[in-house]
Amino acid sequence: MSAAVSASTTRDLRALLEPLATLGQADTAFHVSVIGAFDHEGARHALPRVLFSGPPAAHDPIRLAIFGGLHGDEPASVLAPIAFLERLAAEPERATGYELAVYPLLNPVGYVNNTRVNGDGLDLNRLFWCDSAQPEVRAVERELTRTRFDGLITLHADDTCEGIYGYTRGHVLTESLLEPALRSASYVIPRDQRALIDGFAARDGKIEACFEGVLSAPPGQRPRPFDLIFETPALSPLDLQIEAAVTALDTILDEYRVFLAYGQGL
Repeated sequence: MSAAVSASTTRDLRALLEPLATLGQADTAFHVSVIGAFDHEGARHALPRVLFSGPPAAHDPIRLAIFGGLHGDEPASVLAPIAFLERLAAEPERATGYELAVYPLLNPVGYVNNTRVNGDGLDLNRLFWCDSAQPEVRAVERELTRTRFDGLITLHADDTCEGIYGYTRGHVLTESLLEPALRSASYVIPRDQRALIDGFAARDGKIEACFEGVLSAPPGQRPRPFDLIFETPALSPLDLQIEAAVTALDTILDEYRVFLAYGQGL
């Protein structure tokens, strides 16, 4: 990947975002923009968005959103979406039939400062759909309200876990996508097999419950999109975390395509 993963560069926003600018300039399939910007301590911070349209398929385009960087001290969740986009530039057929909206850096101040919280000292992933005034939350909520995505994938890294795991929120479709994602990514990093992960009951690295206020689809959206959270162990080597997350993303795209094809054949 173009973005370096060494400790000396992962807090440099210019170096981090350079691959996105390069993609937007070199390939018309990528459209790079921002969904919002705000000032903090005299600096201007933007929330980047990359839109990518894969090769067309026989069905209508599937609209998925991929989010990273909600917690600034989880660099794998930022670097993995960028690596995923770079691989799509080389192999666009990996996203055949998809329209992807990728938001790799939702907490730029936290990323620069290497903190979980944003510039106001708040955990952004507890503030969605509760009338938060935080500009990062409001920008994402506008995106989710304007575009009725078919699925949401949020990437995180957990420094208390022993392997990869994910949240299904009790949705059958989400679990049917998470299981093969965990299975394929476990060739890179084993899954966390503990019965209690992040304070929740877990089974084979899958958790049904979830915290309140996490990033999710608008409460009133019907039908509900699948809504999957994929976690890597933050203490594992960064390159392995990135590879595991990219593998999971590829698998989710493949499995959802199969699910839709099966459903249309019923």
